[in-house]
This record gives sequence, structure tokens and C-alpha cells, in this order.
Amino acid sequence: MIIEEVTVTAFQQHTRIVGCEQTRQAICIDPGDDSETIAAAIDRHGFVLQAIACTHAHLDHVGGVAALKKIKPEAKILIHQADEWMYEGLPEQPSWLGVPRSQWQSLGFAYEKPPRIDEYFEDGQIYEVGELKFNIIHCPGHTPGHVVLFEPQQRKVFVGDVLFAGSVGRTDLPGGSTEQLLDSILNKLLPIGDDVEVYSGHGPVTTIGHERRTNPYLTGAYRLS
Repeated sequence: MIIEEVTVTAFQQHTRIVGCEQTRQAICIDPGDDSETIAAAIDRHGFVLQAIACTHAHLDHVGGVAALKKIKPEAKILIHQADEWMYEGLPEQPSWLGVPRSQWQSLGFAYEKPPRIDEYFEDGQIYEVGELKFNIIHCPGHTPGHVVLFEPQQRKVFVGDVLFAGSVGRTDLPGGSTEQLLDSILNKLLPIGDDVEVYSGHGPVTTIGHERRTNPYLTGAYRLS
């Protein structure tokens, strides 16, 4: 597995290009912005981009989908159906954050309507990228349709905004649920194994075991309001 990270937007969101070393097939997980840089990284590795894989539909994770699709039109757009309404509502998402409409253009939040979704991720699905086989796990809470992509042979999981080093995803935006988020982490994410490396949408790489032992939201030291 080859992982190329491109950090984008004012939210310091990690877009990741994940490719199979043997076949050079690749996916781009959560292109938030700066699609030309992302496309250049794909080309530098000699990858064929088969999909734009969205863990969820918040603007800092899907804001670059339209531009990347124009550069790599053969790539299919994949997202869970429960986040489709959020994806299609991308142009209005800055209002959820309280950003005045007059500032959207200057802040890079003037989004066009995103292109149509090609396929829906489904819980329990095995999604193949060359010789890589990702388990798709539906982990709602941060958004209704949030998924994580777990490659069991490589022992790596791409979790979007479900879990961070020392923290967890926010639940105060439309469609968020604290109860669902904690249930997803405790009953779907932690059981995959303490040795699994966690690639979050923001912040450093961590492991399931480290977060199980030290994350204050999982140990009970902090509580989500």
C-alpha cells in the first residue's frame, strides 16, 4: 500500500491517495480542495484513479470532488447514501458553520453543485483497489452516512472524522448524533484491533490501541455534550 497525503483547506484536512503497489490502481479519500495538487500526486506515482471515495459529505472532505472529477473523469464518486442529501447541499454548507455569505468567495467556500454520485458504499461491503481489499464499515454519528475504510491485511483504517488522536468527531452539525458516534467507535471501530493504524481526517496518525487506552472521550475522562 502506498499512501500520499495532501493537507488542504483552512481546516487542515488530510486528503489521502491510497494505491496498490502491484497494480497501480488507486483511490482518493476525501478530496477537500486543491485538486490540481492531488491530481499531480496521483500522476507522479503512475496511479490510475479508479474512485473518489468520500468518508462523509462535509465541505472540507468533498469540496474538491467536482474539480478532481473534471481532471480524472474516469474516477467514480462513492459515498454512503445516507449522506447524499448533505453532499448535494454542499453549496449551502458554509451557512452551517455560521460563515456570512458575503465571505464565502474570499474564504474559498463558493462551491459549485457537486457531480452526481456514481455508486453508494454499503456497510459490510468489500471494496477492492487492485490487490487491496477495504472493508467498508458504516460508522454514523459525525454524519448519518459516515463510513470508514479498513484494510485488514495492511492493518490500516481511514476513519474520516469519526476518531482523532486524543479526540472524536463533533456531533453538533446537522445529522450529528453523540449516541451514534460513541456506539460506532466502541462497537464497530475499536474491535478491529489495537495494532491497527488510524488515519484520521485531521491531526496525526494514531492506533486503535493508543486511543482505547488514552483518548479521554473513550476512557470516560471527558464526556461529549
